[in-house]
Amino acid sequence: MEDASGDRANLALIMAIVAVATIGGLLFGYDSGAVNGTQPGLTAAFGLDESGLGFTVGSLLIGCFVGAFFAGTLADSMGRRNVMRLAAVLFLIGALIQGLTADHSIFVLARIMGGMAVGAASVLSPAYISEVAPANIRGRMTTVQQIMIITGLTAAFLVNYVLAAAAGESTNAFWLGIAAWRWMYLMQAIPAAVFLAALFFIPESPRFLVAKGRHEEAGGVLVRLFGEVVARAKLQEIRDSFTADHRPRLRDVLAPAGTRGLLGMRPIVWVGIMLAVFQQLVGINVIFYYGATLWQLAGFTENDSLLINIVSGVVSIAACFVTIAVIDRIGRKPLLLIGSAGMAASLFVMVFAFSQGTLDAGGKLVLSTGMGTVAVVAANLYVIFFNVSWGPVMWVMLGEMFPNQIRGSALAVAGFFQWFANYLVAQTFPVMATGIGLAASYSFYAVCAVISFFLVKRFVTETKGKELEAMEG
Repeated sequence: MEDASGDRANLALIMAIVAVATIGGLLFGYDSGAVNGTQPGLTAAFGLDESGLGFTVGSLLIGCFVGAFFAGTLADSMGRRNVMRLAAVLFLIGALIQGLTADHSIFVLARIMGGMAVGAASVLSPAYISEVAPANIRGRMTTVQQIMIITGLTAAFLVNYVLAAAAGESTNAFWLGIAAWRWMYLMQAIPAAVFLAALFFIPESPRFLVAKGRHEEAGGVLVRLFGEVVARAKLQEIRDSFTADHRPRLRDVLAPAGTRGLLGMRPIVWVGIMLAVFQQLVGINVIFYYGATLWQLAGFTENDSLLINIVSGVVSIAACFVTIAVIDRIGRKPLLLIGSAGMAASLFVMVFAFSQGTLDAGGKLVLSTGMGTVAVVAANLYVIFFNVSWGPVMWVMLGEMFPNQIRGSALAVAGFFQWFANYLVAQTFPVMATGIGLAASYSFYAVCAVISFFLVKRFVTETKGKELEAMEG
């Protein structure tokens, strides 16, 4: 809607909503990154082999795809804000249990619990922001989610580094006699508690309120966001986008009777699944989850590996600010294409660097100083291209590309596939790295980046500047 421009909107309230909603992204990032420096502790405490470590790390992602799948449909029945409150509680409880339990099964269950919160926050935060932000700044506002995810990851890397350095090693006892690696999980309880408290001070999504027939409440929220005149017209637009005798449900992702759809699903849902899956198949979370392990495999010390992680995190945040500056100007699709091409090129450079290494007596890859530098530079270029493009843009598009009537259900399906792909990548990397080597492993991710370029070129439709009520599919 043309009148709903940024200068007419209550930007202070919108920014406050974005700030609160994206704490979920911060926790998403922190919970995903905290495990990066805890793997020696996990291995020692629970007697894990490579397969066991892969499952323990990946168990978070089991919860993620469960949480993402149910979050969309729960949000259609309970509301976006209430489901995020539930996620905050799961974040808090999961962090405390992971930091304290001595039982591996309980640890995994707590990690799955935290994963459910991560999955829910990952799909609901961008959707909620998209539903309250004006169209002309919606991309920038939703990109804040990715900045917070990377901030959370970087915070986890920094906390891990400080705690490990203070204790001497991550497996050494620290405060209260608790090992430093356990404090890496316990520290997450602080932002989780802040997130839970802050969620009681922001309004519910007006589009959810309309879907539930609570038009007066929706009108009140819209007035606070856009003012009386714009709110009245926007409320009617939102009401018109919902069928009077139909309420959102999971089966809405199926192609309507009489229309064509691959395997029975709407084409727009398949596009969402494609974006969600290929964001993971390019291998970004290998660096985020296994960064310390990766660089140690490449011949760096534990201390240097943790520092490289911090540098990668800072570079990622800087790249996201570039996205904020351009996403509502040049659009979503061009950024995805640029990102796919850049990631493919930098990944192939990493493959070359790893292929030049030699194995020591213990089977560990050893790189020359020159090739080690090439690998680190290429990895950070890869991180830059990802975070200028697929990192934030995938979440922006999932939050806005689906019609109002199917948004919650489509997010549930796309979110499920996103986290399932994430799980497969995290679960298989330790085995791939030791079985076929880093060069072959990264060749797979590079090929996926190439494929993603052509899929985006063929199937993705630009959403820049379009009102949510104008989305089709």
